[in-house]
This record gives sequence, C-alpha cells and structure tokens, in this order.
Amino acid sequence: MEYKLIISGKLPCYNDHITECNRHRQNGAKLKSQTEQEIGVYIRQQLRNVTIEKPVFMRYVWYEPNKKRDKSNICAFGRKTIEDALQYYGVLKNDNWQCVTGFSDEFYVDSKNPRIEVFISEI
Repeated sequence: MEYKLIISGKLPCYNDHITECNRHRQNGAKLKSQTEQEIGVYIRQQLRNVTIEKPVFMRYVWYEPNKKRDKSNICAFGRKTIEDALQYYGVLKNDNWQCVTGFSDEFYVDSKNPRIEVFISEI
C-alpha cells in the first residue's frame, strides 16, 4: 500500500533551524514544534484514520519556488519534522530504523506551486 501526503509551500530549512538555535536553544525547539503543527494540518486532512503498522520507505519530492536553497539544506530539517509529525499524529508507529527502512529525495522547481509530496510505501 502507498500513501501520499502533499504539504503546500515550503518548510523552513536546516539553516533556518540553526539560526534559531543560535539565537536561543528554545527558539530552535519552537521552530521545530511549529513546523510539525503546520504539517499536522495536512496529515489530519489527507491521512485521517491512517495507521501504518508495517515498515515503510519514504520518497520525498521537493518542489521549490527557485534554486536558491541547497538541496541538502531543504530536505534535512524537512524530513525530520515530517517524520516526527507522522509519528506524533499516529500515522507511523515510530520513525526508527525498524519502521522507516529508508528514504529518497527528488528536487524540482515549481514557482507557481511550491510543495512537498511525500510517498509512504509499506514494505
């Protein structure tokens, strides 16, 4: 079984998180929490009543408005917050090695409709 989650816009990047942590460590935690709550809105809309018990492979497709941010900068904080939100909202049992067997990333530019498409495939 494969599930799809679409998150509109773009998420904060790893550098944004580092900047907030450097201001104050609680700012970094606050940014992560806020980002997970924003992702949670999409999870509740699109994956309502979905609970995945099997291990999964995650495929992330990142549509950025331009090429200004580095690819690794885009996905590092994004993957972490998405997987933590999926766990928090009960879609994934955990985001550890047994539950998330791996992931892949693809990157495209869509200036009119930036978004993240997450494909969650049961193994």
